[in-house]
Amino acid sequence: MAIEERKVGQLKNHQVVLKNRQELNIEGVVSVESFDDQEVVLETEEGLLVIRGENLNVSQLNIDAGKLNVTGSVRILEYLGVSGQKSGFFSKFFR
Repeated sequence: MAIEERKVGQLKNHQVVLKNRQELNIEGVVSVESFDDQEVVLETEEGLLVIRGENLNVSQLNIDAGKLNVTGSVRILEYLGVSGQKSGFFSKFFR
């Protein structure tokens, strides 16, 4: 029974939903590294995620719940790094 409980506690809840390339809802957000109107960089439970586009706006952020909403014209969603790797944005520069 203890093994099953441990596995359930380790389940990740990462979800990305993009609606009409204008509204992006993300679950499983650990932290937001940086953002401006052309790029949002955040750490998720599945690794570093870079969102690029135009007129990007972080319309809602709740780190406690792990949720982030971005509006604007989304052009690129790119994961960097390996899933489960717990490292910050700058760690790849200082190896």
